[in-house]
Order: sequence, then structure tokens, then C-alpha cells
Amino acid sequence: APYTPSGGLGTNSTPPVYQPMSDFDYQSLSLALYQEYIELDLFHYGLAKFSVDEFEAAGLGAEDRYLIEFMADQEVGHAKLISNILGPESAAKQCNYTYPFETVRDFVDFCQKLTRFGESGVYGFLEHLDSRAAATLLLESITTEARQQMIFRQFEGLFPMPIWFVPAITQSMAWTLLAPYISSCPDNNTHLAWQNFPALNITNNPNASTLTNETSPAITHNRTVPLSSVGSTVNLTWEAPGKQVGPNGAYNTSTSAGEGKYVAWISQLNTTYTDLTVLGNNTGSTVQPGSEIFGNGTFSTINGTIFIMITDDNPYVTPFNVSMLNEHIVAGPAVYQSG
Repeated sequence: APYTPSGGLGTNSTPPVYQPMSDFDYQSLSLALYQEYIELDLFHYGLAKFSVDEFEAAGLGAEDRYLIEFMADQEVGHAKLISNILGPESAAKQCNYTYPFETVRDFVDFCQKLTRFGESGVYGFLEHLDSRAAATLLLESITTEARQQMIFRQFEGLFPMPIWFVPAITQSMAWTLLAPYISSCPDNNTHLAWQNFPALNITNNPNASTLTNETSPAITHNRTVPLSSVGSTVNLTWEAPGKQVGPNGAYNTSTSAGEGKYVAWISQLNTTYTDLTVLGNNTGSTVQPGSEIFGNGTFSTINGTIFIMITDDNPYVTPFNVSMLNEHIVAGPAVYQSG
């Protein structure tokens, strides 16, 4: 054809088929659907839980609240899209959820973290889907979620996008982060095949939800005092495998890894390792690294809302093959609020 270079996938006249082409596709899209459902519920829940006065005290007015409502409406469309791809009769249905916040500020903080691992979780599998057509539609929904995450950062008074690249994580990493907030689901919902790793807790995670003059809602804030810094000690505790988690307690945490030796930091394009100092039974610490994306004088790798996990080895992985890290995870990931 004229004006068309050779190569490319799906560029001939064969009509696209917007459905899973493998079990990998079905399970990946089902995970994405579980994520869309919790976002739909979460945005509505926050609007209903807190009064107008509570939102106003946190600096969020009527137009801000309407934006949250519109983001909930977006989730209706995203859930409908993925359900149609999976097949409306077999696609999972909405579940019941438990949330860890009691203030507007903590609601906003949870939203920006949840949308971060939801977005990153899709980037981790999108290019591996057998169904390129389904991947195209999912991409058009996840780019909307990227905008949601930035908006919640603005509502929280954070710099809206302190990164050059958005990190990608695996389905099992995303499911580990999501499952604890799902309390129950309909009995016939899809049982996800992804692994649930033991939970990792950062006991001194930087707190972005504290309301100060520097962190009031705004289009942007250039903080004079960073949330975290290179060389900061990060204190960790983690669970042993075998805990029941997720909807109806139907999933068990597990690991195939050996003894924890490192902490992996997934941020932007990089997976960076630091040594784990074990301080006791399932207790330890590490130090925030200071690498730069393309070397000296470029930009800090560790910034924004990122992911850390304890591993038994430090294999070299890239965004396209980050799933090679799964077998080495002792606990985590946890969301680290570096900036």
C-alpha cells in the first residue's frame, strides 16, 4: 500500500477482534476489571462519606467534588469496556471493599496511590497481551487513569508529575497491592491466577496527606522540603507467607524466594537494588538510593509514587521483562511515597 512502511502488527485488512486470545489475556483483563470496579466504588464512597464542610476544610470545593464524581463516571465506562471484551456473562461483577482512611486528606492520598498501582499494573502486561485489539482499547482507558492519578496528586498538594516515565509492575505485584482492600465478591466471580506475595509495610513512609500551607490543593507545588531524600533510612516489616487475603479470604500469600537480601525499587524505567539490613524477625531497614535515569546530570530515578519489595537476589530486569522479578520476591511490593 502507498505511504505505508513495511512491518507493524495488525496493519492489514483483517478485521480486529476485541476479545481475549489466551488465558493470559483473560486473567490480565480480569485483573484490570477488578481495579476499575474498586476505583468506581472508591470515588463514590469518598464523596458520600465526607461532608461538604470536611471537603471544604481540606481545600476541595464544589467543582473539585464534581471532578471526582466525573472520574467515577469514567470508571463506569472503563468497567463496561473491559466487561464487553471479556464477555458480559463471564466477566467479574462488582465486589465489597474496605478502605483505610477516615479523613478527606487520607481519602485523596489513597486515591492517588490506588490509581498509581492500577495504572502501573496495566503497563506491566499491556504489551504482552496476545490480543492487540483488546490492548488498544485498554490503553485508551488507562491513559485516562493516568490523568486521574495526576489530579489526585494536585488535590493533595504534591507536584503533579515529578517523573519522566511511569513505572510498570507485574500482575502479581498489582494483585498483591489490590487484594487486601476487597472484602467479598459474588461467588461466581473470576478467580484470579496471579500470585499474592506476603505484605510489606514501610513503617516510616513519607506522609503526603498532612495539610500544610505547602500542601494545599493546587495546580502545582514546588516543595521546598522534599518528602524523602537520598540516604534516608527506610524501616520495614513484612509478613510470613500463608495468610488468607482478598475477597472472601479465597487467596493465600506465597513466595518461592529464599532469604531476603535486597530491596528492589521500581521507579520510572529502572529497577534499583539496595541492601536489606535484617534487624529481627521479619523486620529490617534499607537506605533510599540516589541513582539517575540516564546517568549523572539527567534526573533522579527515585521520585513520585513508586514501588519497593524485598528480594532474595538482584537480577537485571527492564520494564518489558519485569515479571522475571516475581520469583525473587520475599515480600511486597509496598507503595513508597518518595515525592
